[in-house]
Amino acid sequence: MRTVAVLGIKTSETGAPAYFVPEYAQRAGLTIYPIPVYYPYLTQLLGERVYRSVGAIDDRVDLVDVFRRPQDLAAHLDDLLAARPRAVWFQTGIRNDEVAQKLAESGIDVVQDRCLMVELKARGR
Repeated sequence: MRTVAVLGIKTSETGAPAYFVPEYAQRAGLTIYPIPVYYPYLTQLLGERVYRSVGAIDDRVDLVDVFRRPQDLAAHLDDLLAARPRAVWFQTGIRNDEVAQKLAESGIDVVQDRCLMVELKARGR
């Protein structure tokens, strides 16, 4: 895994996991593609160009790290299916079995309700 799109990333001012988890992943050597849902004025975040959808990213995305409420995930399903990342990761507290099943049926690996930063640290990154 080298490229991570972060759907629902937030700014540093929030102090939220939706900022410090991708910041940690970037420091661990991963390429981050920020996709904020809010902040329409942003053009850069974590020193990277901001995208408005996973499908807008020109590069192959290995993982989409999701910071969205479970009830909001279905709105992103078509974008995720079209982009065909290798995996989609729903952060701690985020679980939507219906969306996860549709992603898995299309060959996309899914992780639900786990923290990417915890997993990176456990693997020495």
